[in-house]
Amino acid sequence: MTALVLAGMLQWTMAAAPPSESYAEARQVVETTGKPMLVMVGAEWCGPCQKMRTQILPRLRERGTLRSVAFAHVDADAQSRLAAELTGGGPVPQLVMYRKTPQGWFRRKLVGVQPVETVERFIQEGVELAAGAAEQPAGAPEPATEPKQPPPAPPQRGTPARAVSNP
Repeated sequence: MTALVLAGMLQWTMAAAPPSESYAEARQVVETTGKPMLVMVGAEWCGPCQKMRTQILPRLRERGTLRSVAFAHVDADAQSRLAAELTGGGPVPQLVMYRKTPQGWFRRKLVGVQPVETVERFIQEGVELAAGAAEQPAGAPEPATEPKQPPPAPPQRGTPARAVSNP
């Protein structure tokens, strides 16, 4: 009986866990599907990062908002070089969204802990911009507010990368 209970609990835990959130996997999804990529850069020691990770992101998952993007979580300590490239050496937490257009890559960012509504609006705007860019001809102008730059390459093999699961 105990084995059945434990097996059931393990199955429930695995079903409730979010999919892998590695940067390399999200980047691969972007390359194959064209979805925008949303990266949360945070740290274990950072209180606002933990609030984003344990309170805001689960609510976005519940609402289905993260389904429209390739999502990754980058630990600023474990993947410091990648985190620095993504944030420009800025503070954490940061949400960085990349989207590919006919004119190249565009980046948007949201800094600091934010209410779920603000993050949801940020994601929706990025998805809408990506959808609009896909419909525009290659010569159409892009908003000048977003610098063109591709997302950094995933860490090389042997560089620690970890998937993060939220409770």
